[in-house]
Amino acid sequence: MFFSLLPSSSPPASPGMPVDAEVAPGSRPSPPPSSFSSKTPALPRALLDVRGEWKAEGRDICGRNLGRRLVLASSASLLLNASFLGSVYPRDSATSTQNARAAEEMDDEFQQDENRVVRIFQETSPSVVFIKDFQLVRDPKKRRPLNNSAALTSESPGAGGGEEDDDWINDDDSANVQVEGVGSGFVWDKSGHIITNYHVIEKLATDQTGLQRCKIFLQDTNGNTFAKEGKLIGLDPAHDLAVLKVNVGGDKLRPVIVGSSRDLRVGQSCFAIGNPYGYENTLTIGVVSGLGREIPSPNGRPIRGAIQTDAAINSGNSGGPLIDSHGRVIGVNTATFTRRGSGISSGVNFAVPIDLVVQTVPYLIVNGTASSNRF
Repeated sequence: MFFSLLPSSSPPASPGMPVDAEVAPGSRPSPPPSSFSSKTPALPRALLDVRGEWKAEGRDICGRNLGRRLVLASSASLLLNASFLGSVYPRDSATSTQNARAAEEMDDEFQQDENRVVRIFQETSPSVVFIKDFQLVRDPKKRRPLNNSAALTSESPGAGGGEEDDDWINDDDSANVQVEGVGSGFVWDKSGHIITNYHVIEKLATDQTGLQRCKIFLQDTNGNTFAKEGKLIGLDPAHDLAVLKVNVGGDKLRPVIVGSSRDLRVGQSCFAIGNPYGYENTLTIGVVSGLGREIPSPNGRPIRGAIQTDAAINSGNSGGPLIDSHGRVIGVNTATFTRRGSGISSGVNFAVPIDLVVQTVPYLIVNGTASSNRF
């Protein structure tokens, strides 16, 4: 550091020279007294020569300029400090550049993740269907209101519907039908088979009046939505699975990509697509929270090997697919843990593993029931 010395009075003359003596030719005269201060400031020890004598006006007894030497020393010290600090702390411009690059890379990663989720939804949602359960409030054959004594049984003529009652497909908001429940499902193959939970279509499966109907909303390969009646093909209450069928040309259907639940790992991402509370094509995101869980089935038997996830599953999600990061179905969304009487999901949700579905569905399509229930 540079010190500017401003003495307030003349320092003592050199030894042997009187204060008021005349200055010899070639000698440096003493400086005039200063009027800035009445006290002489304490001079640093650096301004004493090796013999402890005072320096006059920044020069030593040999006439060398101490001020220039101090400036040079201070400048060198500053350069050394700057080079040391520069080696420890990066320059502001370099830091800013690095921070900008890191922010850009982070934005790119976020954008890639976002694009991946959007792609998964766009590719999978056309395979997910919306299921509505109806009860007809009139005789579907005779087109007249029903009373208690006129209810049809499964053996009565017209039970189960027919070609004459197809108009309810397009007038479900009329007074002729009553919506009794909603759920989800997904297209299994181009033959029109739909996979869902048994409890979604339980009323249709146990109907004794012939008045229960199932309406399925699908999306064709062009993105157009249409509705068809779903016919019950097979059911397995022990695993909470059911198979419906719609009469639609295979060119209009987009089956799901079936994955595997065997190699799932806790922590990997998963996605649920369904129709919670009737809101169609809703996507929720989570992770696989646990594996090998046991949950109750509609007939009271335990379903083993269930997948636990924190992807939101609510009423109306049942029967929809649980999907991995590659868009493959790894489970059928089935249940959520709720506090008794609250109806609010706690984030502990379960899905039937797809490996169990793959084992069961062929029997349901061919025989109408699971192999374990045939004998």
